[in-house]
Amino acid sequence: MASSSLKDLLVKPKSVIANPDPEELRNLVGEMPNAQLTEFGNYNVKVKVKARSKASTYIVTDSPENHSDQSISSSANREIAQMQNDYIREQDMIVIDGFIGPDPQTRTAARLTIEKSNANIAAMQQQLYFTPSAQEFANFTPELNVIYTPNLPAKGFPNDRLITADLENKVTRVLNSDYFGESKKGGLRMWNQSIYSQGGLSLHAGCKVIPVTTGNKVGLIIGLSGTGKTTTTFSKQNNSKPVQDDFVALMPKGRILGTEDGCFAKTFGLNAESEPMIYAAVTHRDAYLENVAVGSNGKVDFFNSAYTENGRATFPFQLLEEAGDPRTLSEVDFILILNRNETIIPAVARLTKAQAAAYFMLGETKGTSAGGAEEAGKALRVPGTNPFFPLLHRQQGNRFLELLNQRPVDVFLMNTGWIGGADGTEHSRKVKIRHSSAVVQGIADGTIQWRRDNTFGYDVADTIPGVKSEDRYLLDPHQYYGETNRGSEYLKLATQLKTDRQTHLQQYDGLDPVIVAAIS
Repeated sequence: MASSSLKDLLVKPKSVIANPDPEELRNLVGEMPNAQLTEFGNYNVKVKVKARSKASTYIVTDSPENHSDQSISSSANREIAQMQNDYIREQDMIVIDGFIGPDPQTRTAARLTIEKSNANIAAMQQQLYFTPSAQEFANFTPELNVIYTPNLPAKGFPNDRLITADLENKVTRVLNSDYFGESKKGGLRMWNQSIYSQGGLSLHAGCKVIPVTTGNKVGLIIGLSGTGKTTTTFSKQNNSKPVQDDFVALMPKGRILGTEDGCFAKTFGLNAESEPMIYAAVTHRDAYLENVAVGSNGKVDFFNSAYTENGRATFPFQLLEEAGDPRTLSEVDFILILNRNETIIPAVARLTKAQAAAYFMLGETKGTSAGGAEEAGKALRVPGTNPFFPLLHRQQGNRFLELLNQRPVDVFLMNTGWIGGADGTEHSRKVKIRHSSAVVQGIADGTIQWRRDNTFGYDVADTIPGVKSEDRYLLDPHQYYGETNRGSEYLKLATQLKTDRQTHLQQYDGLDPVIVAAIS
């Protein structure tokens, strides 16, 4: 146990286990009735809530006009807090302290207080926080707090579940959800606001460093959960190193701040051949699985979706020998905006800065199980691909363009879905991991030949080393639709898409007109 006493604990539990070490937490997880030891020697916990609970999430404010998401008043939140605090007085709790970010000059002290009966959430969060030293534990004062009671219903709210984000007091309260993602996002949602106030912008993005002949290229991969963000971050180009998996901050002059010392990865479809680094880490004894299909004999089936496709795992970055150090990052060189489309978006397109801000705000993708049943399989537009930005969405787009204008940085739109039609239809062609990896390689090495696409105004790839000639249709959907006698269908789709995008961007009052015009 790292600390037997706690400073500034906001609640008064029946008992507290303060900062247990990883082995003690593992033992507590093993005592959970819904925890199962797998063939890999790690634990899988089958939880009731299968995804984040957007409909049950509220920003605490008496000025709802300052936020794009739904809100709850401060007085109502005080009643919720009192109810939760009263409940906690009768509960055994675990406290996990740690830092969001590794740099002592920029990191944020965060604290999770969670019911002991849900020890897996504590164990998973401990893997993502940067761990304080013994002296830092003794003097730890949290700036952000997540107070988490998975077994306390919130009557009257959607699904009797509630997540309140009190940005002013920097406290997130979670009631009646046992999904780990509410802990992770609880801290990062509040961190989003802090970064914005410092002149930066939090990005739902991975980060990797790719060695090239002139040095290193630092890339950010922006995308919604399930669009290939983690896969792209961990794929190998020139002995590249993943540095961050899920959230980074883009600061003035292109500086990057990391957030987490571990990874929260989707596991559905995971295999050693296509994602060897992630597979090796997820199957390590020290990883934790959540809602993964496991047989009575402990056999893990990453392809079984009977319970959910949103199986997850956490693991510390120390399990990856090839991982980079977020404390040594130089400024950003290129940014990928992932778009999981299935018709006319090319495997890659090079954007102007105004176009980049527009596609960033559009946040187009095909929803996955990460967003729950209401999003899975549906066409989505999520500004910044960041479901956890707690202020007005227009502020993301304007700040992103502002930051791009401060440093030479190339931005690309990258489709990780299909071209030519929905999966399983006659002309559908998948953008596979090997294609995306070749795209990233070509961007880093500067070996892609570009030409202008007159329909959308961005540049498309003429050739990419590593993409075979028979796969050329992935680079130019317009040409592919023509070759399959669907030229008129392409033009109809393109016209409708441009109109829909314009209409969508115009809803953000105060968004820089340059961004809206970039889609015309």
